[in-house]
Amino acid sequence: MKKKTRIILKTIVWLGCLLPFTNLVVRALNNTLGPDPTAELASVTGLTTLWLLAATLAVSPLRSLSPRLSWLVQFRRLLGLFVFFYATLHMLIWIGLYNNFGLQAMLADITRRRFITMGLTTWLLLLPLAVTSTTWSIRKLGGKNWNRLHMLIYLAAVTATIHYWWIVKTGVLSPAPFTLVIVLLLGVRPLLAWNRRRKSDAAAALQPQ
Repeated sequence: MKKKTRIILKTIVWLGCLLPFTNLVVRALNNTLGPDPTAELASVTGLTTLWLLAATLAVSPLRSLSPRLSWLVQFRRLLGLFVFFYATLHMLIWIGLYNNFGLQAMLADITRRRFITMGLTTWLLLLPLAVTSTTWSIRKLGGKNWNRLHMLIYLAAVTATIHYWWIVKTGVLSPAPFTLVIVLLLGVRPLLAWNRRRKSDAAAALQPQ
């Protein structure tokens, strides 16, 4: 991919990822967040986190479809960092707006509400991924260890899905589309790994002895 094309695409991704945040800021300044502004802020930041997480997980399966899509991997780290950005905003809304930065209120919330516990777990799983997203971290940890650590994203996807289901009322099916996407993205990975091994074994068999 040409450098100019890469810059254009990265700019588009940046703008796209910042759009929900910008929209919230504009709405907040114009007092158009609705009757419950705190709930709206929490909802938008939460949903944005979830779908950016799905987009991040989609990079590897998509690039495996064709060598021409290998350039997608260049955007995985950027998408992942925006996942953490919105997850942190989501958590700060809970800390600041719902609990007024009160430690006792937060501890009570964690023990009383299981969806809070699962949401906090998700953020803690994303934290080491964001911290080690640099090239320096890859060199320091080593490629294999870095890859093992970043498999936490799969667990984060599961806990985020549970968090979403637990936060809605019984009978509400709004988390279903996201859940289906996550199940597909996680379920396809063993198939892709098996296909890679099969191709590798076939190539090795063709090598002269």
